[in-house]
Amino acid sequence: MKKLASSRYLFPLIVAAVVAVFLLLDNQIGLKALTITGSSFLEMLSVIPPIFILLGLLDVWIPREKIIKHLGEESRLKGIILSFTLGAAAAGPLYGAFPIAAVFMKKGVKFSNVLIFIGAWSTTKIPMFMFEMASLGIGFALLRLAINIPGILIMALILEHITGRELKQIIYEQATKLSE
Repeated sequence: MKKLASSRYLFPLIVAAVVAVFLLLDNQIGLKALTITGSSFLEMLSVIPPIFILLGLLDVWIPREKIIKHLGEESRLKGIILSFTLGAAAAGPLYGAFPIAAVFMKKGVKFSNVLIFIGAWSTTKIPMFMFEMASLGIGFALLRLAINIPGILIMALILEHITGRELKQIIYEQATKLSE
């Protein structure tokens, strides 16, 4: 039991204990917490398996050399545009971007392109843009996009610059371990 409590399952165990206490003290709040947790779990269960299937296909079908050519250190503007496009065309919540980013890193994608991909996934998704145009107007949607795209690019380039080579190497090694 001591090993279990000191492992990576400590936080979920604490949350389960807190929910159990709420169930005992106030049944309404405890049931609501269980309902929300179950709903979130089912949502993740519907998103994660397709992402991991796509990751497996990406890892096997697309050679490392092709990825490096289009998204690697020498990709320049082409890599930036492709990173924005891949992130904007993505579907699903942001937590789906991180396993893909890990595979990209394993394949040798430039650090700033990984950051651009994650930034584009989080703020420039095509379905979100279409929804904003319909709901909030084309002016708002275009203005938000015009602000977000340079913002993502600037942040990615700054982070690329201030992150030292050693730290990037550690990040890439950890990403490789995760995607194995």
